[in-house]
Amino acid sequence: MTGRYPPLVQTERMDSPLRLFRAGVAWVSRTPWFRRVGPRFMPGFERLMRRLTGGRVTASGILMPALVLHTTGAKSWQPRSTELMCVPDGDTWLITGSNYARENHPAWTANLLAHPDAEIEYKGRRIPVRAGLVPEAEREEVWATIERQWPGYRKYEVASGRTLRIFRLRRR
Repeated sequence: MTGRYPPLVQTERMDSPLRLFRAGVAWVSRTPWFRRVGPRFMPGFERLMRRLTGGRVTASGILMPALVLHTTGAKSWQPRSTELMCVPDGDTWLITGSNYARENHPAWTANLLAHPDAEIEYKGRRIPVRAGLVPEAEREEVWATIERQWPGYRKYEVASGRTLRIFRLRRR
C-alpha cells in the first residue's frame, strides 16, 4: 500500500515521535472534557478542513488516516456523510463506532447495519465499499490492530459501558 500512511504490518517504533504525539492526543480525546466539547466542535472543524482542502484532508486525517463515510439513512433513506478516523488494513478499512464514548451507538452504525453498501472518500478518491460488522471471534485481533495506530482507543469502549461496533469496509 502506498501513500501518506505506512501499512500496519510495518508498525511504528514504540518511541517514534508520531506515536508519542498520537498517544498524547489520544489521552486528551478520552477525557470527560473532550467527550463534552468534541461532539460540538469536531463536526464543524471537519467540514471546514474538507472545504479548505477540497476534500483531500479531514481534521482527523492530520494525525492519522481518516475517511468520509457516505451511507444511506437507516430510517430516512436519505444520504448521510460522516468524517471518521480509520485503520487501513490492506485493501480494507476498519472503523469504530465510539461516539465520543457516549452510551449510545452513533447513527452511522445503524445506517451500515441497515444498508451495508456505502462509499468512502479516502485520500481524495471516492470508493464503493461493503461494510461488515467484525465478528466476536475476531474482535481481540482487530482491537490490537486498531490500538497499534491509536494507543488506548479501546478505553472508549470501557468509558461508554457498551460494546463498540467495529466495521470492516471492503472495496466493492
